Amino acid sequence: MRKPVLAALAALIASASLAAPASSKEPEPFVPVYRANFPDPFVLPHQGRYLAYATNADRDQANVQMAVSEDLVTWAPLKDGARLHDAMPVLPAWAQRGWTWAPEVMELDGRYLLFFTAREKASGRQCTGVAASVDPLGPFNSDAAEPLICQRDLGGTIDASPFRDADGRLYLYYKADANAVGKPTHIYVQPMTADGLGLTGEAVTLLANDQPWEAHVIESPTMVRRGEGYVLFYSANHFGWEPHQRLSPYAMGYATCEGPLGPCTDAPENPILYSYADHKAGCLSGPGHQAVFTDKGRQYILFHAHIARGGCQNARKGRAMYIAPLGWDADGRPVIGTSLRASPD
Repeated sequence: MRKPVLAALAALIASASLAAPASSKEPEPFVPVYRANFPDPFVLPHQGRYLAYATNADRDQANVQMAVSEDLVTWAPLKDGARLHDAMPVLPAWAQRGWTWAPEVMELDGRYLLFFTAREKASGRQCTGVAASVDPLGPFNSDAAEPLICQRDLGGTIDASPFRDADGRLYLYYKADANAVGKPTHIYVQPMTADGLGLTGEAVTLLANDQPWEAHVIESPTMVRRGEGYVLFYSANHFGWEPHQRLSPYAMGYATCEGPLGPCTDAPENPILYSYADHKAGCLSGPGHQAVFTDKGRQYILFHAHIARGGCQNARKGRAMYIAPLGWDADGRPVIGTSLRASPD
């Protein structure tokens, strides 16, 4: 295991108030709170509960699947009777069913906006849309005839993440899906209209996959304001793995930014969270597609990682959800704490 993760674990292993009690055996630093196949998770605290949204469910059971928790530790799928609840049961006319990815929800002026990725019927590209609802459970609806944004010449647009700055201005961060067409990838930001349903101004390029650990792709931007500064988290590298790889090379990094529109500079210690297999610490395979939320004055970071089989080998069983406290050191660098402890299976 590399130094940044070891430092993070040593610094924060006792700081997670919901972590497992101390025992003679040191607990694994990262364990899933929700072991279902729940890729690209996002959590919204709402009226004393926690609502989680994720990429479309297995076997086309839901476009946007959801899970619910009372304590961030024990999660259950949200259901309508025997069926999985679908936060967006009807897709906009431009979108093809079965390719709905990476939902994120923002509350704005008494309603909720769902930003999502879906396949455009006309082009076959993954594109970004937005849908609205008066209830965070949905149904989210959009009557848009075309996506909110789709960089078709760059392979499409995915992983949209909204951000509201301290002055109330709205910004949307997203990734051009250029690796899908064999091109370098970039993360962009663009101001949003006051109602959150449109974009304005010009897109600004913030980051490119120009570091060795990032390989062919960067994606999943998450902007966080820290005092007068800004930190942009992102994920990089192949989310799966090659036949010769024991674990996924997918990992998480961050950049510091001068403002919501940049410029941004990659942190020299990247990646800050990555795969490992250790006889004491357990294993983690492909941690990434992070999101950050605040609850009761405390910040948390969540992400998914592959569900590994015995011996810490990759297994195509899906991606589970992890949640951990997010701290900051004296120099303003993020420190990811020990993940919250789910109940035993």
